Parts: sequence; structure tokens; C-alpha cells
Amino acid sequence: MSTHYSPRRLAGLAMLAAAANAGATEPQQLEEMVVSASRGATRLAETPAAIGVVRQDILQRDRPKTMGEVVNRIAGVYWNDLGNEQHSMSIRQPVSTNAVYQYLEDGIPIRPLGVFNHNALNEINLAGTDSVEVVKGAASSLYGSNAVGGAINFMTAAPSPTPYASVSVRRDNINGYQRLDTAASDTWGDLGLRFSHYSARRSGDNWQQYSRGDKDAFSLRGDYVLSDHALLRATLVHTELDAAMTGTLNQTDYQRQPGKSVNRFTYRRDISTRANLAWEAETVARGLSTVTLFSRKNDHGQLPSYTLVGCSAGATVCQGSENNSHVDSLGLDLKHQQDFVWLASRLLAGVYLDNSAAPYTSNNLRVLRDPASGNNLSYSNANLLNPKGVRDYRADIRNVALFGQWEASPLAATRVVLGARADRIRYDYRNTLAPAGSDNYGAASETRSFSRISPKLGATYALDARSNVYANLSRGFTPPELSQLYGKTGVPDLRPATYNNYELGLRSTQLDGALKLNAALYRLDGSDTIVSYTIAPGNSENRNAGRTRSQGLELGLNYDAGPFDARLATALASHRYRSYRVAANLDYSGKQMPQAPADISSAELGYRPAAGARVALELLHQGRYWMNNANTVRYGGHTLLNLRANQVLAGGWEVWLQVRNLSDRRYADNASSAYTGLGAYLPDSQNAYTPGAPRSVMLGLNYTYGKH
Repeated sequence: MSTHYSPRRLAGLAMLAAAANAGATEPQQLEEMVVSASRGATRLAETPAAIGVVRQDILQRDRPKTMGEVVNRIAGVYWNDLGNEQHSMSIRQPVSTNAVYQYLEDGIPIRPLGVFNHNALNEINLAGTDSVEVVKGAASSLYGSNAVGGAINFMTAAPSPTPYASVSVRRDNINGYQRLDTAASDTWGDLGLRFSHYSARRSGDNWQQYSRGDKDAFSLRGDYVLSDHALLRATLVHTELDAAMTGTLNQTDYQRQPGKSVNRFTYRRDISTRANLAWEAETVARGLSTVTLFSRKNDHGQLPSYTLVGCSAGATVCQGSENNSHVDSLGLDLKHQQDFVWLASRLLAGVYLDNSAAPYTSNNLRVLRDPASGNNLSYSNANLLNPKGVRDYRADIRNVALFGQWEASPLAATRVVLGARADRIRYDYRNTLAPAGSDNYGAASETRSFSRISPKLGATYALDARSNVYANLSRGFTPPELSQLYGKTGVPDLRPATYNNYELGLRSTQLDGALKLNAALYRLDGSDTIVSYTIAPGNSENRNAGRTRSQGLELGLNYDAGPFDARLATALASHRYRSYRVAANLDYSGKQMPQAPADISSAELGYRPAAGARVALELLHQGRYWMNNANTVRYGGHTLLNLRANQVLAGGWEVWLQVRNLSDRRYADNASSAYTGLGAYLPDSQNAYTPGAPRSVMLGLNYTYGKH
């Protein structure tokens, strides 16, 4: 069947395509349109915020294996690999698992507040992603809680106007990793459909013991033009991850046996389904309304390696836990964007409603250990007094928000942005296990609410046709998570953390567009920052840490002319406790926060010797950082080299090669220490390392029919 383009479809798509897919355009240039800074298509030159964009052609060219290979090319962004798509994050914050980021898909949070998961990006189908936008700094005025360090918005790939299909396979030599990607798309009249899928397998036969992992993901998107002025868009995304949790190593094993794992049964299993239905229409002249209905279903079960405690040398029995958390959400996102001739102004206003049910169960485990090998061999239920478990509760989460943003040009070459969002959050917590005496199985049932207003004020000024500067003041906040409040028997008295963001930036394009510059100076002051304070290995509690300050410089350079292309993304930062007194004899005020590298850089030099061919050398650098709050144990940092090469062949075929850790450097993806600074320092019992992978070689083959 031939593809048919109706006049109504062409008119409708011309009006709505920018709002639906603006993130797919050329990154780092002043004509670029972005959607994440104002929840509508906006010129980057008029956006008073630091935004990094990775476009679709870069994703197709570089064939990233992990989400980190996508976002780590943006200055000031660092996705930290914890194995099998488990990760932590750093955007204007130390590397951590804290709920200080908002992860979005087409502008809708992929998880409700209160159940942030630092591994949540494994719920994204990278094969179905068209482009990625990262808003750095507090963005709560538009996206609500958790958008403190930043927000990452993944735009789903739209249907192609003509028939398109692709198949890609890849395999590496030491990780036991292989993957299959497929895609198909076409448009028939007013209806366009796109299907994207990938299946990845990591066998247990690789350089690292007990590290197998499987992931399957698919996305289905349909766009239907209702009229010249209205479009209906539906997306369905489903992912499944079943992975071993290798766990960390002590200092001796990290130095001598980086491929070792003492675990044989720890696991992580995630099942995620999201469905969105969006109606976009020009409801009034110069006005665009969008109504999005969304649902989420998440099931997360794990027997985590980090809860195994008491597994010291010589022990035959230690303890662990097994838990399951579930999320079932229904929500509505309604917004209207109105443009005015007066001052070339624009008003955006909307309502966000999210109702989520979040049941949670947890069991204590008795773990058998082989003292000779140090391996944890098997486990059994340790809840002798209550076989149902030690935690069994349901929390209903309700988030209601009103948001608005006004943009105007009161002076020539100047754009002013003023916005705010009012959030009300309520947790309705119900414990199904009756607390009784010493056998206390959780806190008493309660209802708890939080309310915050998050303002934003920013402005841009065009220095000339090629350069502009901007300033931005914004506030972000993050309420306590359900796990922080109800994860233990006692409910801590936690307050929402608030963050004030101050930044100045410069964007410029030179050499007829071949050279592009993005630079930003920022300071992020936090009050009542919620931290997990480690009392002893495996024993921690949540606390408000007083005041924190993160500040730094972010610099991005991109060059592309002739046969050469190059990029540099670097960030120099300081993350410090301004006030954090743990006890009368333990004060971390003035200390650098742990796992906060002073500098993080990514650089790449590419060469195209002929049409369809490219070879590139990439450098990744992570500076040294303190592993503990006391600033007495340090990780020395590392520098890695990666090599990429690809060749387009005749008939739609392409072959490519990737070599990671080219110099075979020994390094740690993550390093932490429980040493408080008081008492004896015992490296093997207090320090923990996640070893990085040795040199690996991946080969790939791709076939494409038609154009994306």
C-alpha cells in the first residue's frame, strides 16, 4: 500500500510537530527549539536555563549501550554505572541515589513522587527514544518536586512519514552481552504508527562473577490527525529487567580480584508499563491546548546485595532482606499555551493531577555463608514471629499542582520569564501489620501532607545574532520519600528539602555555525537536605542535613566542519555541607560531601575519512573525591579511553565497532566508605567499591530500510 498524505494531515502536523517533537533538532545552536524549559516549543536562545540536548541522529550514529553513554556527553551530567542498567546520578549534586531528579517521558514523570527509584532510567526504552533534553538546575516551577538537580526529558520517536524499518545486532567479547534492536514505522493518511523494541542478554559467563542480566523493552506510538487543528497521540512503553545484583567489593578484593562476587542469589526484577493519551489542539487563535491522560504500572522486586549485613570474615550466618514495591497510577496533565502580540508574550498555565497506590512488602532473611570462600550461599525466611513479613503497607499518594509561566520581550533583544508552581502532596499510609511491643512491624497508620510553592525568574539578552547571555533564579524542593518515612519502625521527623538555584550562562555560535559554546556558572543552596546517614555498614537512617551548597562551572564546546568533529563537556564543581552536625562530637559542617568529584569531563574527536565512515576517540575523566563525610578516605579518580568506528555499506547495511576502556584501566564506578572519622579505620569492613569493566570490544551490524 502506498503512503497517502492528506492536506488535513500536512496542515495539522505543520502546526503541532514543534510541540510534539521539538527536541529532535540540531543541538547547541541558537536556532534550536527545545520543549523542556517551558513545556512548549521555545527557541533555546530565549530560554534562561542550562539545557543539554542529544538529538536522534547522534543516538543512531553512536549506538549507545547504556543511558550513561547518552547523557554523559552533556556538561555537568554524570550517570554512574552500578551494573546491569542499575545506576546513580549527578547533575549539580554529588553522585547519589537521592530523589533530587525528575525523569520524564514526553513531559510526564515516569514515576510518581514519593517512590523515586535511582535506577528508574532502566524503565526507559532507549530504542524508542527520539531525543533527550536535560534541564540542569532547579526546575520545580514546571515539573514539581524532585526536579532539584535537574530534569531529564525523553521524547518518544514519532511515526515516520514513509515506510521505515531497521534491525540491529551487537555482541561483545568479555561481558557476555548481546542485543537485538528492531523498529518499524509508516503513515497511512491521517494515521502514523511506530514500533520500537530491543532485547539485551548478559550471560553469567563473563569477566564478573554472578552478573547475568536480561532486559526487554518495546514502545508503540500512534499519531492521528483529527483535523487541521487537532492531533491525537498515544504511546505505550513496556520494559522488563531481570538482573543479578553482583554487589560491591571490599578494598582488598577490589585491588586483587575485581571480577569477584560473594553473592549467589541477590537479584533485581523490574516490570514497568506506561500508557499516555494526549490530545493537542489549537482551541483558540494563537492558543494551543494539551490534555494528557496517563497511567503507570510498576512492579519492583529485589533481594538487594546492599542489605546483607553481618557477613564478616569467619561468620557462617548473616542477615538480609527481600522486598517488593508496586505502583499503580492514574493522572491528568492539562496545559494551555497562549501567544499574544503585546510584547511578543506567551502565557502557559496548567493543572497536574496524580493519584497513585504504592503497596510495599518486606521480609527479613537468614543468610548462610561459607566462611572459607566468603560467599553468601543461600537464604531462608527469618520472620519467625510474623511469617507475613516485617513490612506490609499501602500508601495512597495524591499530588495536585497548579503551574503557570509568563514570557515577554519588554525590550529589544530581551526575553523575561516568570513562573511558579504550587504543589500539594498527601501520603495516606496504612500499615496492615499490627505493631505490638518489641515485635513492631512498622509505624502506625497515618496521613501526612506537604505543600510548597516553587517560583522562577529568568531573562535572556541577545548580545548579537550569534550570542546571548541569560540569568536564572529558581527554587526546587523534594518531600520525604515513602521509604524514608516508613522504611523502618520509627517514622523520622523529616521536613521537605528546598533548594535555591542561581545561574548565569552564555551561548554562542561562531565560524558560520561550526563552533558552538555553552557555558554556565551556578550555585545551588540546599536547606534541610535529606541524607542517608550510615551509622554502621548496613545500618543507616534518614536525616535532614541542615544546609548544603553546590556550585560550579559547566562548559560545553562542539565543533563540526569538514572531515572533523569534536566535542568537550566539562564541569568543575564543589559540593559542601554548610551545616551538618551529626552529634556533639561529630560535626561535618564545612566538609565536602562524599562522592562529589571536583571535575567530570567528556571529550571526543571524530574523523570522517570518506562518505559513510567515521572513527572517533573518546576520553572520559572523573576527578578524585572523598568517599566519606569526614573527608578522610579518598578515591583517586580515573581517566578512560573509548574508540568508536562505523562504516555505512551499500543497500542499507552498516557495520560498527566499539572498544570501551581502551587502555584496560582498573577503576571503580562507585567508591564509598562508612568510616565516620571516629575510632579505628578498617578499610576492608568500611570501604565498598563497584569495579568498572576491563577492556571490551563490541561488534554490531545494522540494516535500515527507508528514512527515520
